[in-house]
Amino acid sequence: GATTQIVTSAGTAPDWESVTNAVANSVVAITVKTSEGTEMGSGVIYDDSGHIITNHHVVGTASQIQVTLADGRIYDAELTGTDPATDLAVVQIVNAPDDLTVAQIGDSNQVVTGQDVMAIGNPLGLSSTVTTGIVSAINRPVVTEQKDQPDQSQGGSPGGSSTPGLGGVLQPSQSSTKTCTNAIQIDAAVNPGNSGGPLFDETGTVIGITSSIASTGSSSSEQAGSIGIGFAIPSNLAKKVADQLISTGTATHAYIGVTIGNGGGTAGGVTRAGAEVGSVESGSPAEAAGLKEGDVITAIDGKPTREGSALTGFVRQYSADDQVTLTVIRDGEELQTPVTLSERKDT
Repeated sequence: GATTQIVTSAGTAPDWESVTNAVANSVVAITVKTSEGTEMGSGVIYDDSGHIITNHHVVGTASQIQVTLADGRIYDAELTGTDPATDLAVVQIVNAPDDLTVAQIGDSNQVVTGQDVMAIGNPLGLSSTVTTGIVSAINRPVVTEQKDQPDQSQGGSPGGSSTPGLGGVLQPSQSSTKTCTNAIQIDAAVNPGNSGGPLFDETGTVIGITSSIASTGSSSSEQAGSIGIGFAIPSNLAKKVADQLISTGTATHAYIGVTIGNGGGTAGGVTRAGAEVGSVESGSPAEAAGLKEGDVITAIDGKPTREGSALTGFVRQYSADDQVTLTVIRDGEELQTPVTLSERKDT
């Protein structure tokens, strides 16, 4: 097999022709059979043994998975593992060929607003579709809900009215899972079927996994398409989860142990939006750190948490035993509170 080449362009504008040429073969189209019929998504080749990163909502309920390479070869694939909490999954090509093109995964912590990006995927069944744009925002909290019953208004894709997922794939029946991601927001056109496909930077490095789109919501018979607001799961989180799924079949997540809502706190005459602590779980990292009901958490390791879902999204990116520092407003004072995260038992 081979690994995608890194493209260096001398000029200021990205050389998207060279990038496409370098990376297109690392992107696959995924077709799944579920109890509801056939659905489509995308994926990116992670290693030369045929592991592919995609979205949980693309393959989570599949009874059969097929992967089509960019050159048209079709293979059966098996589910390696899936993680509803982050909407990530890994499948593996059965009897993978030895000439796979493996993508290079980049450091999503280096992504900045305004940089050029390119998405490749299988929107509406149009495989190997390339779209470009810029990063519109980073660390954008996006909550999609994967419901017990398919939500007909969104064509069975995950998500409330604000952020339905792209796959149009029906959800697991056991329970409702809330996926909370601090996503990379992009304006490259992404549509149903792009889910699970890679987002590349101008060097051809994968910086995210395209997973959902905002929707203005229309009639129940139509599925919404791109309105220029798409979301990608940062590559660092995708890599962390993929490595866990490949090695053990499941992924674990760090947690603090608080219920949180949106709130605000005032310290030093300045009022800031933040994540307001409701209850504190007994025996949790939050209790050990002395967090109290009514505390407003405004940052984690200096990264702003302007709403509850932002804190949840950041915590998911850490591992058990990581120590973080929360900026907390309590009784008009701003405190720096160290917390040692632990592994959530129920995931």
